[in-house]
Amino acid sequence: MANSVFDLPIATPARAKPFGLPAWLVLVCVVTFSVLLGAGAAIYKNVPPIPATVISPQQEIIMTQAEVERGQATYLARGGQHIGSIWGHGSYLAPDWTADVLHRWGLATAGVLYDGDADFSQTDLEALPPVAQAQLQAEVKQEFKPNRYDPETGILSLTNAQTQGLAQVFDDYQAILLNGSAIHSIPRDWFPEAGDRHDVTAFFAWTAWTAAANRPNSPLSYTANWPHDDLIGNQAPGQFIVWSIVSVIVLIAAIALFLFVYLTQEDAEEVQAVAERPALRLATPSQRITTLFFGVAMALFGVQLLMGMVTAHYAVEGEGFYGIPLQQYLPYAASRTWHLQLAVFWIATCWLAAGLYFAPRFGKHEPKGQAIGNGILLAALTLVVVGSLVGAWFGIQGYLGNDQSFWFGHQGYEYVELGRLWQLLLIGGMVFWLWLMFRALKPALKAEGNKTGLNHFFLYSAITIPLFYASGLMYTNHTPISVAEYWRWWVVHLWVEGFFEVFATVAIAYLCSELGFLKRSAALRATYLTTILYLGSGVIGTLHHLYFAGTPVFIAAMGAVASALEVVPLTLIGFEVVKSLKLSQEAQGFYRMPLKFFITTCVWNLVGAGVFGFLINPPIVLYYSQGINTTPIHAHSALFGVYGSLAIALMLFALREITPDQFWNEKKFNFAFWWINGGLVTMLVTGLIPNGFYQLMQSINHGTWYARSAEVIGSGWMQGTVWLRIPGDLIFAVGAIVLLYGVGQAIWGIFQQPTQPQPLDEVQVETPAT
Repeated sequence: MANSVFDLPIATPARAKPFGLPAWLVLVCVVTFSVLLGAGAAIYKNVPPIPATVISPQQEIIMTQAEVERGQATYLARGGQHIGSIWGHGSYLAPDWTADVLHRWGLATAGVLYDGDADFSQTDLEALPPVAQAQLQAEVKQEFKPNRYDPETGILSLTNAQTQGLAQVFDDYQAILLNGSAIHSIPRDWFPEAGDRHDVTAFFAWTAWTAAANRPNSPLSYTANWPHDDLIGNQAPGQFIVWSIVSVIVLIAAIALFLFVYLTQEDAEEVQAVAERPALRLATPSQRITTLFFGVAMALFGVQLLMGMVTAHYAVEGEGFYGIPLQQYLPYAASRTWHLQLAVFWIATCWLAAGLYFAPRFGKHEPKGQAIGNGILLAALTLVVVGSLVGAWFGIQGYLGNDQSFWFGHQGYEYVELGRLWQLLLIGGMVFWLWLMFRALKPALKAEGNKTGLNHFFLYSAITIPLFYASGLMYTNHTPISVAEYWRWWVVHLWVEGFFEVFATVAIAYLCSELGFLKRSAALRATYLTTILYLGSGVIGTLHHLYFAGTPVFIAAMGAVASALEVVPLTLIGFEVVKSLKLSQEAQGFYRMPLKFFITTCVWNLVGAGVFGFLINPPIVLYYSQGINTTPIHAHSALFGVYGSLAIALMLFALREITPDQFWNEKKFNFAFWWINGGLVTMLVTGLIPNGFYQLMQSINHGTWYARSAEVIGSGWMQGTVWLRIPGDLIFAVGAIVLLYGVGQAIWGIFQQPTQPQPLDEVQVETPAT
């Protein structure tokens, strides 16, 4: 007969040795969030101004603040950052609109200065003798670098050459935004109304002005001279080199300190005794429902994988999919939105489900109605997922107005695409999830006594999940881009990379301590230390995403130094697991697959978040790599390698404990493990890395505008490396399909077994003897 989930006694961390680490954690949180909030206040104060009017020397109104703001809302409503990027934030197939408009504007201005004709191309510029070319570039720089904005009147005055040059840009963009571009996967009739095209171009032009004009009393533009463009005079600030060197020194010192502390703080206690083979447990009613969350997560994973293939293919066939005119029905912006949003959804679903599974396991308590609550939550989350994906498609296709799209369709921001209504419903679902967790964990909280023990830590980490996702409510489609980006990265960086990772770490540390893989003292110490490292580096490290988002330049210094520390954290508990497994090889066999996926998160954390993260962390590197295909190298290896693998590990921990042996196919999961990771490696080595580094070289040598141009995007190298992704994609897909089958088989087997008898809320919780 299988044992109950409640067979293991509740741990009493109050008996563990005190480490004084909780106080350090509180101090770290107070200090780091004070710094992050202070930086936010500086961003608010120094936000690039939107002129009330932009005028010519003849006092003609060229564009207004209202037009710029309408253009921002219109752009965001139709997919926003999933068709090109602004200030380098967004997708990489279409142009970076800031860089493209700025260079077009600079060329047209150069033409006016040279011979009075704004119809002037890059070819015309390069055909000039070197001396004449250098002199013309110096003249263009003098047109763009001086800041002619008057804060008293709100008027931005352009020179005569700038005025004529900008008129040429507006003409060019009327055609681009109407006719689209096959090479860039910009749909035809993206903005069918002439007024919308004018307003969107005005918004793009404003971002270009902020990228060129120097801040008052500063030698750098509002975007710290990003994007790189020699014609305008945008070159990397010298201090970026200094801060980048400092970040490398900090990284080396942090790793050395980490290893010193870890190796000199060994606990002399032996690892707990582990049963040769832990007995299978009967699933409680709520845990049985929780397995359906994993089934839904794997279905979302499958769709996300399909959308990734479609999105990647748009890079070589911009208007279709192997001859099928897919752009009409599933445009690039929609497939990319779904690909990224589904990644967040399936990973978060696994983590939320793990919480629902482990809460009654840790609490030895199945509250009445818990299964019903879990079922309601699953239905609600399914509604949010389907509603947000459908709404995003309607927004991208232009069936919703600007504000309607913001509320019900597409917010326009990467990773936070879902309409505000769906966002609010998701937050409500997370609060409901938190309540379900608390009621199941309540007996363990009472028995623990110690407010800093693992049970309480598990609850605290769960509270942060809805709390920090709610930071995405701090902006709207009318909020200045600098401010919106600040809060968006609270969600993307702090919610996903910070507190969800803390939650998963606490859950795994707790589980490993009960199973004997970690000593209880080591589990508690490791949990506090990793959380301190996560938050001590990651909170301020959020700023490394904001170097060029219209923020003050000191943001780059702070972000560079803090983000260098982000390589270290997850390795700590990984060391503990690997070391302890050597002493418990027999038990390792039962939990081998979940532990494999967990340990691989440590590897991908070093490679994806560490090595490839350094492509976007040091300011001097990011200056040239912002907004190009070096970022997907980091995104794929970190988002799936670390967070996806962690989600799968949590899922398999739960399923292994309650799946009957005849329905648990170890060979399939092992096959999936190697093919998924092998596919990811192949995808990186043959496709993403050569693709990204080629584009990086173009950015360094010629400028950001060129790295994102049709000449580079459509080059043989870029097209070839996209095709070379196919073997890796297929290997990954085969592994994913086998994983989906194995999970489905396990869930089916669980539902063939009896459940834990009710009422479980009457089970007495006993404290183990010392």
